Amino acid sequence: MPECRINLSQAAIYLALAPKSNAAYKAVEAAFADVQREGNEPPRHTCATPTTRAPRSWPRPGYKYPHSFGGWVEQQYLPDKLAGRRYFSPLRGEEMKMARRLREAKGEDHD
Repeated sequence: MPECRINLSQAAIYLALAPKSNAAYKAVEAAFADVQREGNEPPRHTCATPTTRAPRSWPRPGYKYPHSFGGWVEQQYLPDKLAGRRYFSPLRGEEMKMARRLREAKGEDHD
């Protein structure tokens, strides 16, 4: 545990000096608003524990384990009422690089 303080201080300094954007803030606020309005019942295939829609069993039929597909697999993770919504809109800098990596992982970037 004593060495943990070194890693935590390095993380705090890194975050304090990192370029700032409110894109993540806007994304999480929009997601929370949608969940409050529409609910948050997860898709059945992603449920590891019983819910009103999914009894106990794992992996659920229809679930695709991303690590078995190279780290990315196209499947629905959001509740049905929120399916297809996008919350994060990159604004600049590293966010743009992250968005490009996501498009590449999804096979959408063919530059």
